[in-house]
Amino acid sequence: MEIRLQKILAQAGYGSRRSCEEIIAANRVSINGVVARLGAKADLKRDKITVDGKEIGRSLPGKKYIALNKPRYVLSDHQENDGRRSVFDLVDFGGHCFLVGRLDYDSEGLVLMTNDGELANRLTHPRYGHEKEYRVLVARKPDAEQLATWRRGVVLDDGVKTAPAKVEIEKQYAEGVWLRIVLREGRKRQIRETGTRIGLPVRRIQRVRIGTLELGQLKPGEWRNLTNEEINSLHKSVVKPNSPRGDRQSPGSSGTLVRKKRKL
Repeated sequence: MEIRLQKILAQAGYGSRRSCEEIIAANRVSINGVVARLGAKADLKRDKITVDGKEIGRSLPGKKYIALNKPRYVLSDHQENDGRRSVFDLVDFGGHCFLVGRLDYDSEGLVLMTNDGELANRLTHPRYGHEKEYRVLVARKPDAEQLATWRRGVVLDDGVKTAPAKVEIEKQYAEGVWLRIVLREGRKRQIRETGTRIGLPVRRIQRVRIGTLELGQLKPGEWRNLTNEEINSLHKSVVKPNSPRGDRQSPGSSGTLVRKKRKL
């Protein structure tokens, strides 16, 4: 049965339907040796479909969803001529893979690996405003003004103000204080730069939640397949996007974190 080419590519793991349309528009896709145009249809069982000269196969791969606890000092993606380990040295995913929730080299915690391009796009796109929750170890106990500043948002070196965040003190230890921080945006090294900016040097970052998906009891370097319940919950969470500025809405006057019961 013939179906839209962008739908075939999305199901094959090449991204959202919109990004697959861009791949087609860039003349990177051929059907039976002929460059495909937007609006084209194909039958995967009958037609030979290639992307950048590589055939996508006559059957679509099953959807895969893997939760990984990325350790510190592991790259979130493979980089050419870089001898450091990446998440793909920990998980032999096989086939096309999207990473939801990339983490810095020196940060750790939950990363979602999937070949479901549509879901990955919606979990990543800022207009959907999905929460990401972190445990953050800072060098000293923050005072009330520092907490209030972090909750309101901070103007970083690039001149852009961070969105309001939920911040609370979790526990104090000899080596510093653990904070719970919930963000609706994911700018590079945002937590570390914010901490430095307000006088709270960050010693460690661990992500414990992406949207409805929780890290649970995974140890660093361990991974597991998501349950059907977790997959369905993620899909339900991306049905309706927030307002265009939903990722910058205030978490409330107190800015404190409403904690959910965790499934352990």
